[in-house]
Amino acid sequence: MAFENKFIQQRIQKAQTLKESGYNPYSNDSKRNTTIAKYLNVNADIEHKEDKRDENRHYTVSGRIKLQRIMGKASFIKIEDESGMLQVYVARDNLPEGFYNDIFKKNIEVGDIVEVEGYPFVTGKGELSLHANDLKLLTKAIAPLPEKFHGVTDKEIRYRKRYLDLIMNAEVRKTFQIRSRVISLTRHFFEDKGFLEVETPMMHPIAGGANAKPFVTHHNALGIDRYLRIAPELYLKRLIVGGFEAVFEINRNFRNEGMDATHNPEFTSIEFYWAYKTYRDLITITKEYFEYLFEHLDLPKRLPYGDMEVDFDKFTEIPLIQSLTDIGGVPSDVVNDKEKILDYLRSKNLEADANMTLGYLQGELFDEFVEEKLINPTFITEYPVDLSPLARRNDENPDITERFELFIAGREIANAFSELNDPVDQYERFVAQGAAKEGGDDEAHEMDMDFVDALSYGMAPTAGQGIGIDRLVMLLSNEHSIRDVLLFPAMKPLSESTSIEETEED
Repeated sequence: MAFENKFIQQRIQKAQTLKESGYNPYSNDSKRNTTIAKYLNVNADIEHKEDKRDENRHYTVSGRIKLQRIMGKASFIKIEDESGMLQVYVARDNLPEGFYNDIFKKNIEVGDIVEVEGYPFVTGKGELSLHANDLKLLTKAIAPLPEKFHGVTDKEIRYRKRYLDLIMNAEVRKTFQIRSRVISLTRHFFEDKGFLEVETPMMHPIAGGANAKPFVTHHNALGIDRYLRIAPELYLKRLIVGGFEAVFEINRNFRNEGMDATHNPEFTSIEFYWAYKTYRDLITITKEYFEYLFEHLDLPKRLPYGDMEVDFDKFTEIPLIQSLTDIGGVPSDVVNDKEKILDYLRSKNLEADANMTLGYLQGELFDEFVEEKLINPTFITEYPVDLSPLARRNDENPDITERFELFIAGREIANAFSELNDPVDQYERFVAQGAAKEGGDDEAHEMDMDFVDALSYGMAPTAGQGIGIDRLVMLLSNEHSIRDVLLFPAMKPLSESTSIEETEED
């Protein structure tokens, strides 16, 4: 903060003046006994009273001043707490002698946090308000709020100064309230299904569980490098080996990759593993999970998302290869021929790596021609085995796996499969991944012999799934950047020559 800013200096001086007069501008003795929302609800009947007031009711509310209209002997302020906004009538003759002129008018202003005691009444314009009998400054704000009618609209400032964004934009607080509810409901849903919540390590000796580039840190006491986890999968499956039959974890993952509208270096997901189940059971429980969320969040089944409308009564399912032709429009004679896929991609002015396997090239076709067209909830099934190093092969067709990804509004929301529990097959896939890593694929899995050893003791037939909480909240709150559902998203550092204050003034 630029303390040399003249407006901040003026506010600092006001705080100092209060201190010198014996008035603490940072008191810690709040007597608040209700929230604004509760006050408005319980006093809604006042408008039906003959004189539209009840001086026998007394309430103490607290909040930040968002609007101030100073007049001669009386003023109106609007204060806001987490639950809502309330108009307060402040009259000179109802307050201690000298307070109105010497403290309220001169030293209390928009942005300050105050506490007001009084009774309910309805103004001549029909607004339920509070008639102040007492007013106390709780916190003097020395940084002025942005001008009310413009608020904070600059994305850069909103993300860097999320606290200011939350102060000025009530709808932002609603988004994060939805996020909190989604996480809470997710936890309750899986607990009610008999799952056990667990915690697994955030620092791994080997980066595994997903194809992604890890963050590397160093453990000083052990003298070794560690990786911030890219996924909890391999540890959760160790718990299934150990005898737990249904586990889940809601926590952060870290991937040292690019940032865009749907990717942040740290993100939140739920992963759950269910013994004696298959990916078909996961399709069923996923539908039940969305039904549960919509019921408890009181959301309509036809949900707007940007210029789209997603119908959550229309879950569909289609194999990946079939989706390339039926949805993506790729000719049927192309989808299973590596050279034809390469030619087809080039004909669309798309670059293609000739060293990619057939499965990876089919994945490229899907990404380019299918994914963004999947608006209603769609389970894409039967992924090629080389795209799924931890998934179980299909018994009838060993080239595909028992896997699905759920897409909604053109984005991946969930990934699931029947887990590979053959230790020899898993070892061979790790070997193949290791070769890919040596060939330059820095997202490929490393060999995790401890996990192979765990599988060698026998893991029950198991199905596992991960759901991206951030993308789910984006969908349910109609937000189109992951930064809008993360309280403190990753940001580039500010240049030394530019400050937030300078940006705001511009």
